[in-house]
This record gives sequence, structure tokens and C-alpha cells, in this order.
Amino acid sequence: MSYNPCSMESEPTDILYGEIKLHQPPDGRGPRVSVDTVLLAHFARVRGRVRVMELGCAHGAVSMIMARRAPDAVFEGIDINGSLVELALRNAQLNCMEGRVSFSVSDLREYRRNFAAESYDAVVMNPPYDEPGSSRPSPTAAMATAMHGEQCTLADVVICAKYLLRNGGKFFLVMRAKRLGELFCLLHRHNVKPKRMRAVHPKPDRAASVALVEAKRASGDGLVVEPPLFIYGADGNYTKELLAAYRLEEQSQCRS
Repeated sequence: MSYNPCSMESEPTDILYGEIKLHQPPDGRGPRVSVDTVLLAHFARVRGRVRVMELGCAHGAVSMIMARRAPDAVFEGIDINGSLVELALRNAQLNCMEGRVSFSVSDLREYRRNFAAESYDAVVMNPPYDEPGSSRPSPTAAMATAMHGEQCTLADVVICAKYLLRNGGKFFLVMRAKRLGELFCLLHRHNVKPKRMRAVHPKPDRAASVALVEAKRASGDGLVVEPPLFIYGADGNYTKELLAAYRLEEQSQCRS
């Protein structure tokens, strides 16, 4: 059963030290904001009057964090879970972003039916990290969809992103490090070439857990591998690079 945001009271959670407030599903009932959420929104920089689509938007956190940093851009988000979209719409209102951030219920696999080709300047997604059957299933449908690809595969995600992006448009995503080979093969196959990557490590002496990737539709080859980002330093404290992702350079204000 998917989480119904009207079924119980939920106080908004402070995100980015209170710069953004979000209604989220209770623990275990749906996807919540994580470090990966914040890092993706920080990595996926856009500028100017661009149109951005977030696939699998859930509660809308990535779109709203990005919108605060890119005040001239317009953001749209889709999710197959109507209850999560309702949360995202509430969050847009709570953060005074209704005019610049919109959310709707849609299945990304139905991209041809619901969207015009090459109509976005950027696509962003935190896709499911696992394919069905590759890990222990989640106890709720909402978590299974978000984490285990019950409603879409990684190939579905890449194909949809290519369709939506104009030539030269950028695709930003975060993925488990162990699936980078698979991801890069899919991106090359569909002519959305990887252009920038940053590996994220729990600590300096640990292997990367995830990687942030920027790819570009109809682009030449050439990948820039940025310096690694460590969550914790050797001293056991959060690193400056991580903390920088939790700060907003641009801030929009509520208007009466």
C-alpha cells in the first residue's frame, strides 16, 4: 500500500539547515531525503531560463533545492506514485515555489504519450539503485519502486532522458558505484555521452559508494573525472565538500 499523505499528520522536516521545509513519508513508508538527494541537487547545476524535468520526483526535494539555486529556471517533476506527487505539491506551496516548480503523476515509460521530444534543457533523477530481484525487496510498494526498480529499469531511465533532452541537453543522476559500467554502456548506446563524474566515498580509506554523473545528449566523447568527495574526513567529521552541498548560494523569497 502506498503512503497517503492525508492519512496522518506529518510535521515538515528542515532541509539544508532550515532553508527548505519538506513534508516526507514516515520512515519505511516511502523515499526520504538522504545525503545522495542533497549531493545530486548540488552537482546538477543549471543556469538561465532553462526547462528542467525531474524523473521520479517523489516529494520534490531535488527540484526545489535546485530551484533555489537557479531562480530563472523552470522545473517540472513526475512520479508514478500519486501520493508522493501530492506531497510534492504541498511542499511547493509550503516553500512558495508554485509558480516555478510543478509536479504531476506520470509513468516515465509512457514518455512518448505524455511529452514532446527534445523539449527539455536538462533532466535530473535519483533512479532506483537496484533492479528487481537483485536485492532484498522492500516491505512497501513505495520503497520497492524507489529503491528496487519495480516500475522502471535503468535502461528505461536512460531512454526516457534521451527522448526528453534537446541536443546538447544535460542528464544528471546519482548511481551506485558498482553499476557505473552498466550505466556508461547504456549512455553510450543511446548517444547520451558521460561528460563529468564525481565519486562519493564514505571515508578516505573506503571504496566509492555512489557516483554523481553528468551526461550530454548528442555530444562528443570526453569524460572529466572530478576529485572524489568524502562524506567523513580522517578525523571522523563531515568534510567541507559535503557541508558545501548543504549551503544555498541563491535564495528565492516568498512573495505576497
